[in-house]
Amino acid sequence: MVKKKPENDSKNIPKIMVLGIGCTLLRDEGFGVRVVHDLDRKYQFPDNVTLMDGGVLGVNLLGYIANCDHLIVVDAIRHRGEPGDLYRLTGDEVPQRIRAKNSVHQVDFLEALTLCNALDNVPQTVIVGVEPEDIESCSIELTPTLEARKTDVIAMVLKELEDLDVAYEIKETS
Repeated sequence: MVKKKPENDSKNIPKIMVLGIGCTLLRDEGFGVRVVHDLDRKYQFPDNVTLMDGGVLGVNLLGYIANCDHLIVVDAIRHRGEPGDLYRLTGDEVPQRIRAKNSVHQVDFLEALTLCNALDNVPQTVIVGVEPEDIESCSIELTPTLEARKTDVIAMVLKELEDLDVAYEIKETS
């Protein structure tokens, strides 16, 4: 008797979202969005991985984040550190960010994440990011401190994806 290989059941493949949040008009505030754009430009991911520029959509992201199993959020995180300090927040550390209320978009986003409880689908969430230097100046450029940290945060995101058994490829540049 020959056993057939089980068909690839897409229901068993976890949906993963890498979500960059922040306002790109306020210098380092747009760090998360810039990182996601760089990931999209430099890497090819399988179909179960979605890269999303969440900007400052906040609660409007609820429908997107409630439909994923794993959520990797990239953001500028004010955590009373030095500009450029790297952070990785998980588990109980994530709800504490609601109390911190560092920026309007962050509060709205974290409220959306909390509202996922009402939909009975709270994705496993990791927030990675960096302590900003300037989130008040109107500029579309990151400060040199944060520009220099993008590569490190991209490496953190790729490590999170590797831990979820996601294979990715570097895109060929022309």
